[in-house]
Amino acid sequence: MPFLDDLKQKILVADGAIGTLLYSYGIGHCFEELNISHPDQVEQVHRAYLQAGAQVLQTNTYGANYEKLLRYGLEDQVKEINRRAVQIVKSVVQDEAYILGTIGGIRGVKKKATSLSDIKAYFMEQVDALLTEGVDGILLETYYDLEELKTVLSLARSITPLPIVAQVSLHEIGILQDGIPIAQAFQELEELGANVVGLNCRQGPYHMIRSFEEAPLPSKALLSAYPNASLPDLVDGKLTYSSSPAYFEESALALREQGVRLIGGCCGTTPEHIKGIAQAVRGLEPVTEKETKTHQQRIEVHYADNKREQHLHEIVQQRPSIIVELDPPKQLSTEKFFAGALALKEAGIDAVTMADNSLASPRISNLAMGSILKNQYNIRPLCHITCRDRNLIGLQSHIMGLHTVGINQLLAVTGDPTKVGDFPGASSVYDLSSFELIHLIKQFNEGISFSGKPLGQKTSFSVAGAFNPNVRHLDKAVKRLEKKIEQGQIISLASQSIVMNNCLMYMKQRST
Repeated sequence: MPFLDDLKQKILVADGAIGTLLYSYGIGHCFEELNISHPDQVEQVHRAYLQAGAQVLQTNTYGANYEKLLRYGLEDQVKEINRRAVQIVKSVVQDEAYILGTIGGIRGVKKKATSLSDIKAYFMEQVDALLTEGVDGILLETYYDLEELKTVLSLARSITPLPIVAQVSLHEIGILQDGIPIAQAFQELEELGANVVGLNCRQGPYHMIRSFEEAPLPSKALLSAYPNASLPDLVDGKLTYSSSPAYFEESALALREQGVRLIGGCCGTTPEHIKGIAQAVRGLEPVTEKETKTHQQRIEVHYADNKREQHLHEIVQQRPSIIVELDPPKQLSTEKFFAGALALKEAGIDAVTMADNSLASPRISNLAMGSILKNQYNIRPLCHITCRDRNLIGLQSHIMGLHTVGINQLLAVTGDPTKVGDFPGASSVYDLSSFELIHLIKQFNEGISFSGKPLGQKTSFSVAGAFNPNVRHLDKAVKRLEKKIEQGQIISLASQSIVMNNCLMYMKQRST
């Protein structure tokens, strides 16, 4: 029976990550090149998934395009690598499973350097090789940029009548990059000819289930989901994933309730995860009707007496502002710190800014000191937040605490690595980059947590980002600043112009 006809009647189990298994074998170079040099290792992966219960296998061709193979000097072997990939999986399947030719996205998160014309050329070279060897369909996966996916989907539909699975990657629950709701994305992909639309990579089952809850069933296309095992951890220099096969078994049932027909796995998943999926959905009928939920709630902001303290970015649009850094003490004595803060207040400053354990050395919490400055001395605190000391849970808790004590002026920074401080044996966390931290804080301003859950009210943070002009390559520093502005729109358009003009003037002065 053709793949699509089978999928219309029942739930099919797809395979999991190919790269994860190859990586577990100790292979650290180009996985796609193994189709030529070590086909037995690729065959071993396919066979493991087939034995685990996968009914749909994908080719080992996710990154087998000109641009990605160029990094390894393999750009002239695109067609051979793709053709060999199909031949390998065919030798394993022997008509026991369907074969999808996999083509991965090229543009990454917020990175659109590769032009659409180049993407079209790379795509045509890859898809031609896959179609020549006779796959049952095409799997377009891990597309962060919807524009790129729509471009290659239209091209694929124009050259083949075979089934096409088009999968995007989430930015947050229910939302793609550039703020596009998944329901809108699914509809656009369906209109362009995708037979199956869905999600894969970047997020685990929880985020995908919640996202599907917000999306109605497509009118014609079917749904797919290939979640990651979890967020990766770095243990002893190797990436590891902590999500258990039992969790995937439970998640498969929840995905089925959302109408998903094709269920597999992405990064971190193994044959054990796929076995769990197969056990969960075996013999179950597909869901054809469901209710659509909305998790994001309208949240009102209330200030005492309808007033709030003027933000620093608002002050600077009216007059020059004066901010002085006064780091919290390294010891428990605080008299000199508060005496200095009072002297600065009398001198007319607008805020005291406090680092977050600068130079990776422990100091009294700037949240505690900032709370005292604000509530006892009526001094506006500007608190730094680093990505070094807290994991994603701790960062969210810290931000919630800052809001609770009334501190709403923040500076998001990466933070010095722990090896430069007084405790070189301590670990640097860095769950988020400074760019992602800025985005998270601004998301709190919408009343939404990292996972997409409502916070009950909106925060009112004014978010700043750091810019260092004293670097060898100033143009790169300016690009980092632009990226920070893009992530959170951290300053007003007027302030952006002031900052960028100052940067350009500084660059001209240095060049002369």
